[in-house]
Amino acid sequence: MDRTANPLIRDELFNAGECNGTYEPMTIHGITDKTLFLLLIAMVSAVLAWKYPPADAVPVILGSVVGAFAIGFVTSFNITWSPFTAPVFAIFERIFLGAFSGWMNALYPRIVAQAVALTFAVFFLLLLIFRARLIRVTEKLRLVVIGATGAIALFYLAHIVLSLFGMPLGFVNEGGWTGIAFSLVVVIVASLSLILDFDYVEQSVENRLPKRHEWYAAFTLLVTLVWLYLEIIRLLMKIRMLVKKPGR
Repeated sequence: MDRTANPLIRDELFNAGECNGTYEPMTIHGITDKTLFLLLIAMVSAVLAWKYPPADAVPVILGSVVGAFAIGFVTSFNITWSPFTAPVFAIFERIFLGAFSGWMNALYPRIVAQAVALTFAVFFLLLLIFRARLIRVTEKLRLVVIGATGAIALFYLAHIVLSLFGMPLGFVNEGGWTGIAFSLVVVIVASLSLILDFDYVEQSVENRLPKRHEWYAAFTLLVTLVWLYLEIIRLLMKIRMLVKKPGR
């Protein structure tokens, strides 16, 4: 494995002060604790946001999305701030998810419980697969996943822009086999992104990055888990829409 493939890791290793071992390195235990802490904050925020009925959910969703995006952007480019920004991000993210999930559960009963169960099932399954080395993170795989993620982001952006002109991309939100296939591909890409996160954590620990990176690693895991959850709930929604079509 090329341990300097990640620019972040390379920069840290070439810092003379840190290479001399004069700092406390990050550990798997520390990353686990911080990830669980962020998930706890997120769960509390989601439960509080669940109280918003569907009629009030839209402004809450939009406001929390803007807040989460801003904090996430700052965290991505200022890793040293992650001990402070990651918990704030978790609050904004789960306020959004709480309101969104309450809305979706009102439209499709029990869909949230199904999505949460599937999200954590995928997480632990991929963790086992990664630990067993059934999937190895190569530079080719990394480029494919990053490229696919960028393409998906462009699809969503195009959908938003076209929706403003009354020409949305139907397969993004609507049911039907095309929409289900699209969501299934996105779920697969989000799942592979988790594999990249596991690899980042492993490389970071092996290369003894500073302990402050534990917060950033926990932040990246939370972001990917949220993305995976959203895509799974959209996939389940489309499947229900297809099943409930007239004549079925």
